[in-house]
Amino acid sequence: MDKVKRLASENGVVIFTKSSCCLCYAVNILFEELGVKPQLHEIDHDPEGREMEKALLRLGCNAPVPAVFIGGKLIGSTNEIMSLHLRGSLTPLLKTH
Repeated sequence: MDKVKRLASENGVVIFTKSSCCLCYAVNILFEELGVKPQLHEIDHDPEGREMEKALLRLGCNAPVPAVFIGGKLIGSTNEIMSLHLRGSLTPLLKTH
């Protein structure tokens, strides 16, 4: 849990991903199209990946990946990010961080 919280606060936008996850790729591309270069942490390449996945679920992620943090705060997974984007609320949120 501590590692996840530490990594989540190291950059304005942090995404915990898995290298084989197409939804993770789509969320990353969305941020890049918005002009944001998120910090990615591929938990399937981390020796502590299973513990990190459990920690993300305990923090409230409905799916362990992609788990998007903005300003160190958990925003959510694909559904939450896409909903914010479609409502026009994602870009203003990004501008504050």
